[in-house]
Amino acid sequence: MRSPTLNDVARLAGVSYATADRVVNHRGNVADKSVRKVLTAVEQLGYVRNVAAANLSRSRTYRLAFLMPGGSNPFFERMHAHLEKAASHLKHSQVSINIVIVDAFAVEALEQAIEVVAGADYDGIAIVGLGNDRLVAPLNALRDRGTRIVSLVSDLPDSCREHYVGINNLKAGRSAARLMGMAHAGGPGRALVAVGSLDAPDHADRLQGFRTVLEEDFPEIEIASVIEMRDQSALMHRMMMEAWSTTEGVSAVYNVGAGNEGLIDALRIMDRPRRFCSIVHDLIPPTRRALEDGTLDAAIDQRPEIEINRALTLLRAIVDDLPPPPMPELIPAIFVRDNLPDETV
Repeated sequence: MRSPTLNDVARLAGVSYATADRVVNHRGNVADKSVRKVLTAVEQLGYVRNVAAANLSRSRTYRLAFLMPGGSNPFFERMHAHLEKAASHLKHSQVSINIVIVDAFAVEALEQAIEVVAGADYDGIAIVGLGNDRLVAPLNALRDRGTRIVSLVSDLPDSCREHYVGINNLKAGRSAARLMGMAHAGGPGRALVAVGSLDAPDHADRLQGFRTVLEEDFPEIEIASVIEMRDQSALMHRMMMEAWSTTEGVSAVYNVGAGNEGLIDALRIMDRPRRFCSIVHDLIPPTRRALEDGTLDAAIDQRPEIEINRALTLLRAIVDDLPPPPMPELIPAIFVRDNLPDETV
C-alpha cells in the first residue's frame, strides 16, 4: 500500500495542490477554513511531510546564528573553531551559520546582539544564556516572529527557548565535590572556589551542586571563599594569590569557570600542603599540561564539539517543525593524568 501524497491531501480537503502545499509547509496566506480542511485531511490520511523534498523544491537555506562569548576564553575558542569547521562543511547542505560575538557576562551586550539578530530574519539561533530577566521580553519577541531558539552551555528560562543543549551543571558541580571529598579521605579541609559570574546559570548551578554534596556527605570540608573572576586569567592569578595568603588551612581549589591559566600559574608557585586537591573545568592545552605534571588533579570536560553538533542538528529539526531527534544525556568526561586522550581535544 503506497504512502499518501500531497495530491491525496489536496483532493480530500477539496483544495488546490498549491493551497495544500502552503499549509503543510507553513508558508501562510491561506484562509483559516482551508487550513482546517487541509489539517483534517492530513490527520485522516496519516500524511507525513517530506521535509527534504520540500526544502529541495524551494532551494531552502537554513539561516542560523550562534551568540557566543568572545575574548580569550579557551573553551569558547574551542567552540568557535569547531563551529567554523561545521559551517564550512554544512554550506553544501544549504546551511548558513553566522557567529555573533558577545562580551562575556554582559547582559546589555547580549540584549544588543539579540536586537541585531531580530532584524536579520534568522530561522534559528543558539544562545549562551545568562540568568537575567531583561532577556525574557526580547527573546520571546524573537520567538513570536518565528525564530527558533536553543540555549547552549548555559541555560535560559524555559519560556525563552525550545531546548537546552549542554551538560547538567548541577551534576558537574556535584561530581567535583565528590572527587574532592574522596581526595580528603574523610579528613577536614578548606576549599577556595572560583566562579566566572553567578549571573551565569551554568556557574551558579555548578556551585549549588558542589555545596550540596559537601554539606550532605563531606561536612568536614568547608568552602573558605567564593571569588568571582569574570573568567579572566590575570584576575584569577591575582585574586587566588591574595586568597591563598589570607586564608588558613586551604587544602583544595575548585574553579567553576574559565581562567584556568591564571589558576595554574598561581598553583605552581604556591607552597601547597602534601595533601591538596585541585579541580577545574574544560580540557584545554594548559589544563592538559597541568594534569600531566601534577599541578591539577582533575578536569571536568563538557565536550563542546558534541554540544555544537547537537545544537546544529536540533535547530535544523525544530526549524522544520520536526520532533527533536533522540539524544541521550550529555555526560561530561572527567580527565585525570592517567586517561588523557592521545591528542588534545
